[in-house]
Amino acid sequence: MTTRNGLVIHVLAEDAGVLTVALRVARNAVHDLDPDAMVQVVVQGGAVRGLIAGGAYRDDLVATIHSAGVQVLACQNSMSREGVDDDSLLDGVSTVAAAVGYLARQQWAGAAYVRL
Repeated sequence: MTTRNGLVIHVLAEDAGVLTVALRVARNAVHDLDPDAMVQVVVQGGAVRGLIAGGAYRDDLVATIHSAGVQVLACQNSMSREGVDDDSLLDGVSTVAAAVGYLARQQWAGAAYVRL
């Protein structure tokens, strides 16, 4: 889903620890941008391991997912490579088939792009 005022934050990392920064940036963006802006955190690479329900980033993810205007998305290609299945994701984390295609479509539709 793209809104007229969208921001996609691309997390491409092997270290799931980058999620801490990305989730904080997403919450800060929501508070600073137009109230109608949708902020999406698209997670690719090994960082998808940090999106599991019992993971170390659970509390930060829950706080972000329940923030109005923030959506967390996991790349299914990366999930397959990392052995992460849909059922192990924290409730509220959605998936996209391929992060690269999704990010391109969001940018073509007018979303701003930030890579962390």
